[in-house]
Amino acid sequence: MVSENITSDAPTESDDGVLDELQALDRAVYVAIADTPTPLLDKSIRHLSDAANYSKIWIGIAAGLATVGGPTGRRAAVTGLISIGAASMIVNQGVKRVAHRARPDRDTDTLPDAREAKMPESTSFPSGHSASGFAFATAVGTQLPLTGAALRFLAGAVAYSRVHTGVHYPGDVVIGSLVGSSIGGVIGEIAQRRIG
Repeated sequence: MVSENITSDAPTESDDGVLDELQALDRAVYVAIADTPTPLLDKSIRHLSDAANYSKIWIGIAAGLATVGGPTGRRAAVTGLISIGAASMIVNQGVKRVAHRARPDRDTDTLPDAREAKMPESTSFPSGHSASGFAFATAVGTQLPLTGAALRFLAGAVAYSRVHTGVHYPGDVVIGSLVGSSIGGVIGEIAQRRIG
């Protein structure tokens, strides 16, 4: 039996080349969002972004669920808050300390002043706001599926707001959202097994 050595003439990309292209794409999407005028939306989106600082919006929703949601609402609220704590710890004390990605430079971009939220002092990758929002929404959704679906929409709006206000690149919020969803799913599943 004769074996053939098959070699490919197709060019191969190094890991650095792929990473460079992904960063260029990420930057291009960020600039496209910054360059698109949205004066009627800017103030509302900035307020939404600010409302998510220190997870205030999620803590408020958890308080509402615990107050009016009965035992399931209380369980969902606690599970959601635990997920926020885990996501914040993993992202802010773990990944951000390793990744060291600089935040967007709003001085060199055309981002309107009306959009600008306070620039955090932490590094950019991944987005802690996105991770916390999706961790909360996903965990609550394991207890209250319809509420979880609505909260995922709100978490997505918060994630977008971080790009719109110039404090994150799109890739930061995408990865933050995926990390948060994973954490919320795991913690929600653990909570479900404990009561099941």
